[in-house]
Amino acid sequence: MKLSALREQRSAKVAAMKSLVDAAATEGRDLSADETQQFDALKAEERTLAAQVERAEYLAEVERRSAAAPVSGNDGADFQKLARDVSVMKVMRAQMEGRSLDGVEAEYAQEAERRSGRKAQGAFVPLAALETRANETGTASEIVPADHRADQYIPALRNRLLARRLGVRVLSGLSGDVKIPKHGTGLATGWVTEGGAVPEGEMTFGEVTLSPKHVGGKTEMSRQLIQQSSPDIEALIRGDLSALIAQQIDAAILNGAGATGEPQGIIGTTGVQTANIPQTWNTVLGLSEMLELENLEGAAWLTTPTVRTTLGSTEKVSGSGSGFLLENGQMDGKPFWSTNQMPADKLIFGDWSQVLLGIWSEIDILVNPYAEPAYSRGGVQVRAMATADVALRHPQAFVVATTQV
Repeated sequence: MKLSALREQRSAKVAAMKSLVDAAATEGRDLSADETQQFDALKAEERTLAAQVERAEYLAEVERRSAAAPVSGNDGADFQKLARDVSVMKVMRAQMEGRSLDGVEAEYAQEAERRSGRKAQGAFVPLAALETRANETGTASEIVPADHRADQYIPALRNRLLARRLGVRVLSGLSGDVKIPKHGTGLATGWVTEGGAVPEGEMTFGEVTLSPKHVGGKTEMSRQLIQQSSPDIEALIRGDLSALIAQQIDAAILNGAGATGEPQGIIGTTGVQTANIPQTWNTVLGLSEMLELENLEGAAWLTTPTVRTTLGSTEKVSGSGSGFLLENGQMDGKPFWSTNQMPADKLIFGDWSQVLLGIWSEIDILVNPYAEPAYSRGGVQVRAMATADVALRHPQAFVVATTQV
């Protein structure tokens, strides 16, 4: 018998048992002897079907793994290919229905658990699946009945998530704390006269440490929304969950407090260079010079929309017609970006490849159909969590500029 048929039969037995109990409760009595006998018979049948479902799921999993090449723990390409095929919606529907994952979703979750060294409270889905932005304003006629204009769906207005797009280094599949050795000081050298002593020095080394820190959030979704099979529903769910997690990680990279379990972001990291937000072309060049003096080169600017407007309307030399500090999306020849994720009075310029983002677990999704107030409204509560940390390889690779008082 097919796995789907076994699941349907099991659900029917559970519904029949519930019907007997509900009918007796409505009349304010316990089960009669005949009803008790029926209940026990249904209970025995349900347990038999549950065992058959478990065996069928096991066989399906074994057959699937034997038919396809296994995902090697050392083969990142295969793992990433598998991650691209994961459906967040299928994972959530399986949890709502109280059944095990199957297909690509089960294979990915098991491999993610093996790599992270821990078991998910719900089920792992790839972080990349949530970061993949689908077209939220395209045709979506299958989302709801035809009398609604799903093709005109209005997504939430959210901050632009730019930190990771600027080129930070991502270390994924971590297990314990990570300590990366770092050069400190080198040998002393110099010219000496004949017979003179060679300068004496000692090499020292430091390290950059990453340790697990947890981020998460909850949202409420309707049962119908999760149970829809339309690809557009998948895009909406991904978008909502990405807003819960990706926005927090992005903000932590920029301005994490470094306390109460939050990573330390670029702003506030010891060793980061500081300056005033430039008001002249000479001070713009001065920020680039600060990095070059440290044998580094800035790759991109990041600030708020307000500061962007100010720099884009400030002439290099006042009244000369020499152009503006910020022109054509660039300043001093480097890309310029803005987002409301940044603090109101800050501008960051630096080499974004010097940021390390460590990821210990992929997104752990847990669906709770009984949590209030979602339960009373017929919806379900969805919790998403991830484990990550942020560190800078060379803090002096960034200049954090502040508005002059």
